[in-house]
Amino acid sequence: MGPKTANGRLTLYFSYADGAGKTSAMLQALREECLRGVDGVVGMVDPKSPAKTLALLEGLEQIPPIHPGEFDLDAALRRKPQLLALDDLAHPNQGSRHRRRYQDVEELLKAGIDVYTTANVGEIESLSDLVQSVTGKPAEYRLPDRMFDRADRVELIDPEPQTLADRFPPWGAPPVAQLDALRQMALRRAADRLSRRSSGRGKVPYGGEHILICLSGAPSNAKVIRTAARMADAFHSEFTALYVESPTAQDMDEKSLGQLRENIRLAEDSGAQIATVYGDDLALQISEYAKAGGVTKVVIGRSGGRRT
Repeated sequence: MGPKTANGRLTLYFSYADGAGKTSAMLQALREECLRGVDGVVGMVDPKSPAKTLALLEGLEQIPPIHPGEFDLDAALRRKPQLLALDDLAHPNQGSRHRRRYQDVEELLKAGIDVYTTANVGEIESLSDLVQSVTGKPAEYRLPDRMFDRADRVELIDPEPQTLADRFPPWGAPPVAQLDALRQMALRRAADRLSRRSSGRGKVPYGGEHILICLSGAPSNAKVIRTAARMADAFHSEFTALYVESPTAQDMDEKSLGQLRENIRLAEDSGAQIATVYGDDLALQISEYAKAGGVTKVVIGRSGGRRT
């Protein structure tokens, strides 16, 4: 009997509504990993995705579908890449031995394959009634909460509700107030996942403390991480390292990008849960995440200027 294969890691690109940019973010991340030498392939992307999203498939290896829109699990297992991107975790299968795509993902992870995938807050089973009360209609497909909570990383794609509404045709735009309510649900659920994972590792928060730091590509960020880690250890508190990815992040030079990766690894090694949100307004994203996540302390660096 051969050695046991370690389970793959699950990264979930998560948002509050369709059109937020989950699939584009997932494919862009896959492309970056492939450039770094990772053996990555695309399992399935919705063929009805916008043209600019489908353009990100260029140059990437793709697993041929069983038929249009349907993932071929057995072909992916035979190919066995290091990393596989698979859109729409809640998708119902046709022609596969599993009824639902999340079951395909569970099998891929057991085979030691890392998976990138996407989901909306309205697809999480425990939130289905709340979502229906906001939208007036039930989610078409649902995911068990365990799939969300088991994710090693959740990348929160978080455009402003008005920005998202503007992407829809005038006749199909959801009300901004509805989008904002769904957004708050997504923020709270993402923060709640971190709390559940911390409790599962035996952490007992001291007085409900939750420490937050923000990740960047600056060398000085390492000192902030180490300071926050000491505080989290002293308070026996939750510790989250948040990265806010804005559109300008794609212009980051290679040196800063390498430093950012080092800072993320340092935060993980220091016991932090890594969270990522996507948005245009850095201060607003931090503030809203802190409020939704019950953060009690935010640790920030000091600028190089003189103290006054």
